[in-house]
Amino acid sequence: MFIDKAKITIKSGKGGNGSVSFRREPFVPDGGPDGGDGGNGGNVIFEADENFHTLMDFHYRVKYNAENGEDGMKKKRFGKKGRDLILKVPPGTMIFDQETGHLIRDLKTHGDTCVAAKGGKGGKGNVHFKNSVRQAPNFAEAGGKAMERTVVLELKMIADVGLMGFPNVGKSTLLAAVTGAKPKIANYHFTTLTPNLGVVQFYDDSFVMADIPGIIEGAHEGQGLGLDFLRHIERTKLLIHVVDVSSAEGRDMIEDFEKINEELLKYSPKLASKPQIVAANKIDNILDEEKYNGFLEYLKERRISVFPISAAGRQGLDELLKEAMRLVAELRELPEEDDYIYFDEETADADPEFREIKVTKEDGVFVLSGGQLEKIFDSTNFNDTESLRYLYKYIEEKGAMQKMVDMGIQDEDTVRIRDFEFEYYE
Repeated sequence: MFIDKAKITIKSGKGGNGSVSFRREPFVPDGGPDGGDGGNGGNVIFEADENFHTLMDFHYRVKYNAENGEDGMKKKRFGKKGRDLILKVPPGTMIFDQETGHLIRDLKTHGDTCVAAKGGKGGKGNVHFKNSVRQAPNFAEAGGKAMERTVVLELKMIADVGLMGFPNVGKSTLLAAVTGAKPKIANYHFTTLTPNLGVVQFYDDSFVMADIPGIIEGAHEGQGLGLDFLRHIERTKLLIHVVDVSSAEGRDMIEDFEKINEELLKYSPKLASKPQIVAANKIDNILDEEKYNGFLEYLKERRISVFPISAAGRQGLDELLKEAMRLVAELRELPEEDDYIYFDEETADADPEFREIKVTKEDGVFVLSGGQLEKIFDSTNFNDTESLRYLYKYIEEKGAMQKMVDMGIQDEDTVRIRDFEFEYYE
């Protein structure tokens, strides 16, 4: 089964908590703190692998979790780092953040990787909180939170040249004639249900050609198979528009040519502006010479290169491939344009907002919130005076106390951090 789009939920590993421990050994007076650090949580990593050709695995399983880091231990022993979860995807897979719609990474080539969910940092053990005043800290740092997000995977096949046109115009036959690919070929519409790739070897050079399922009128709105597969020709550098010029099915070749280009324009103006040449197929079975000559004149007026061919009879293919190879070589030299908005992959700990404390007032209660604040809050031992003092000092240093004073806080007013409430006294 060919699956080219999937939505999954990924979750990195939580960081292990730092350890609260003290040396308890014979003949070692005043041993002091020796709690070790927690291990970092595992990352969720996507990796492009050329041995994969579809996103089918992600169609059946939609939740993926990396391993949590282990908690720190006594004698300054670190907790074990959580194992990374590596998810293999086909080259050409784009990873989007579901919430923002921004592109996280485009894995174009074999071996490309992307950390899509970074594991939480391991918390520091109590040995790090010892100083000249605080000789026996009875608290440690909690491990960093796991990162959970929903991502959309979208596969766009990597090809230099895309074959497009109405169903049953001979695209699959052309692909089979010029490459080693063996697509299904039959005399009915929608023979091709999935994109097919083949390598065209032309003298000392080569390029990849993709046969895309036939486009029909209304494809940009989801009619036929067009909407599902139009995305696969977005990566191509050159389009070969295959047109049936035999008139065997009573179709108007000029009208067909215009309708396909209109669908491209409605789907994506960028796609419609790609370089395009025309392969006038089935010249060995032309039933209306007047219509055919009119079509050639029509393309000539628009300065569109046309190559009369018979894919089944292997006529005119060398001229078509020679021009395609020339254009591909030129287009490879041009820088690739990228219209996507990329997601900022900086970790939360490096974000200035992560360390800020926000102060709001809800129903007379002063509410404190912030990433780093909540991390320290999770680390606080509320039965230990030194631990509470450490929390209070952080709130004061970040200006939250002054903010509450400016907002009119009075003695005995309630202050809330998460679900913990306490009274304020000056």
